[in-house]
Amino acid sequence: MPIKIQENLPAVEVLESENIFVMTHQRAIAQDIRPLKIIILNLMPTKIETETQLLRLLSNSPLQVDVELLQMATHISKNTSSSHLNTFYKTFDEVKDEKYDGMIITGAPVENMPFEEVDYWDELCKIMAWSRKNVYSTLHICWGAQAGLYYHFGIPKYSLPEKLSGIFCHHVLVCRHPLVRGFDDDFYAPHSRNTEVHFEDIEKCSDLVVLTASDEAGVHIVAAKNGRQFFITGHLEYDCDTLAKEYFRDLKKGIHPSIPLHYFPNDDVTKQPPFVWRSHAHLLFANWLNYFVYQNTPYNIGEISE
Repeated sequence: MPIKIQENLPAVEVLESENIFVMTHQRAIAQDIRPLKIIILNLMPTKIETETQLLRLLSNSPLQVDVELLQMATHISKNTSSSHLNTFYKTFDEVKDEKYDGMIITGAPVENMPFEEVDYWDELCKIMAWSRKNVYSTLHICWGAQAGLYYHFGIPKYSLPEKLSGIFCHHVLVCRHPLVRGFDDDFYAPHSRNTEVHFEDIEKCSDLVVLTASDEAGVHIVAAKNGRQFFITGHLEYDCDTLAKEYFRDLKKGIHPSIPLHYFPNDDVTKQPPFVWRSHAHLLFANWLNYFVYQNTPYNIGEISE
């Protein structure tokens, strides 16, 4: 089934070339069905690329999904044109009186800063507080996961000695949890971050459970036991070449990054990395939409509450 987005969003052309069903607003209003309302708070600098990655995964479901994009009013993006943001993105003031079935909060390249020093931290806290009453289930990704764990549950983040970048093997720890239904016992997922959260801190919180983890990369997926919040420390949404783009970008900047682990064949940066996490990325998003958004959210969306 389709995702419903503005018809001139740049992601539309890419998704349609992949035979992904994208529905225009005009066609959607003719269907006698309430679509799921999903809002994406996109904090990534590569906004158009991130939009496409997330929309691709949200489309892999029999549900009609109505997607809106949210930006921070207190931050000026350096990598995305103001015309794109003004055309396709809303601010919090424009949506604060709305209710949503689901929300996604992305990562952001601000990991090395204390949370409170991020220029839009106060606004993000308002949005996360609002999400508890106005969104049924929220998916937090990478830095967004660390920010959510810190704000909602007081879980701190810790600096790593060097950037964790690569593809890592993960283990399912709670095999009967609906979010990981259909997952292999061991699966691969990308990480790209400079900080981490610790298993022992999460264990102390009775409201949280770690669903998946990696021997090398640590905690991966954390769930609030009520199903209203999920925290993913990696980037299952990444394309096959995203880590390569980040690596070559940092090389060009003179940062001298390490080659992403378990990514390029034989660590040969001239070779195409294998796409070994795609199926689990689609499965994760489909499970979230089905079991924690569609199956549980009230049909009358106005009934969503904390």
